[in-house]
This record gives sequence, C-alpha cells and structure tokens, in this order.
Amino acid sequence: MRGATEMELKICHMYPDVLNLYGDGGNIICMKKRLNWRGIEASVTKLPIGERASLADFDIVFIGGGQDFEQEVLLDDLHRGKDREIISAIDDGVVFLTICGGYQMMGSYYETYDGKRCDFIGAVDLCTVGSKQRMIGNYKFRCVDDAGGSVVVGFENHSGKTYLGADAKPLGQVLAGFGNNGEDGTEGVHHKNLFGCYCHGPMLPKNPAFCDMLLQTALERRYGAVTLDPLDDRAELAAHDEMCAKLG
Repeated sequence: MRGATEMELKICHMYPDVLNLYGDGGNIICMKKRLNWRGIEASVTKLPIGERASLADFDIVFIGGGQDFEQEVLLDDLHRGKDREIISAIDDGVVFLTICGGYQMMGSYYETYDGKRCDFIGAVDLCTVGSKQRMIGNYKFRCVDDAGGSVVVGFENHSGKTYLGADAKPLGQVLAGFGNNGEDGTEGVHHKNLFGCYCHGPMLPKNPAFCDMLLQTALERRYGAVTLDPLDDRAELAAHDEMCAKLG
C-alpha cells in the first residue's frame, strides 16, 4: 500500500463557466482540501466550452448545475466529441459527480414543459421532463449501500422530473423533499462510478462521508486498497446533523 504522500488525484471541472449554480464549485474545493489534509496531492483542470482534454487522464470529473438556457448553450460543444469522451470515461470507471443540470445531461434527453427537446448523451438510462411544479427546498436522502449508505443533506431546486429506466439504479431513497421527480421516492442515479443527483449546497462540505466515499473510490481505482486517515469533521457533522434534525 502506498503512503499518502506518494498519491495524487487529478480532478476535472467540466463547464465551470456555465454550470455552477448555488456554489456547486465548492465541491471541487472540498475534495481538494480533504485530500490535501491527508497529504495527498490534488490537481484541478477546468474544462470550459470550446476546450478539449482527454477525460481518461482524470480520476474524478465534476459537472455542476445550470438553468435550461445554459444547458442549451453547451449542447453544440457537448456533441462535438465530449459526449463520447464522457461515455468512454464512465465505462472505464472514472469517478463522476454530476449535479442537477449536469446529472440530467447524463441521460437521453430533457423535454421542456413547452415541448422543446434537448438530446443529451445517453450515458445512463434516464430522461427528464419539465413540469409546472417547482421542486425546491432543503432535502435529505439515504444512499444505497453500494454508494456508502450515508444520509445526504442538501438543497434542491428544479422543475425537471427525472425518471430512471429499467437499466438505471437510484443513488438513494428520499427521506424528506422531492428527489428525482417527487413521485417515486428515488433520488439521483448510481451507475458504475457515476453519481448523479439534485443536491446543491454545495453538496460535499456538509456530507463528509459521501465525499470520502468518492475520494476512496477514485484512489482505489488508481492505486488499489487505500485507507483514508480520519479527519476532524465535528463542524461538518454539526451542520449535517442540524439539517437532518430540521427536516425530521
């Protein structure tokens, strides 16, 4: 087993110029800090519209959320080869965290309430349909065991209702709030090492167990068995537990 100082993770932040609602970029800061505090190096590469990089060279890819208009703006860039890069990286086991609009992009399409269809990449068997209902507020969900089993708290704000197909599995079950669609009790998707959900906030700072699960998954993919040193998470867990209590 390698020592912490011998390890490094490469993180890619896709579309930081258009998909960065509600402080989603804070997830990048959180991952980097939790690695550095353990003596593990972390590099971050931003990949905006118009720029290319081989996603196979990264250990973690993050895609945040944006409004419908911003998703439409990047569609042309996405379909100029980045869609194939994303699918290939997912198949190869690269860790992906995708939030809200970034999560929706992993599916086949988004159909707006007025019937306009945006074709996405089809990396996962899911689709999103716009509705009149605004699903907004603090929420919590329990992750499936394969995704660590922790309770995640955050903030959701979406009118799109996401429906998982037969070949897709949810990231978790809603304990309070709406989740994927406010109907079936599911939240997010977990496919290989892709984790998608509606959790803004940003998500990771007040969900340290989930963050460490992502980091450990990426480290073990690159280096084999890894044990993460514990951190002093009293402040993070206090914020997490207070939100859990408020949500009941």
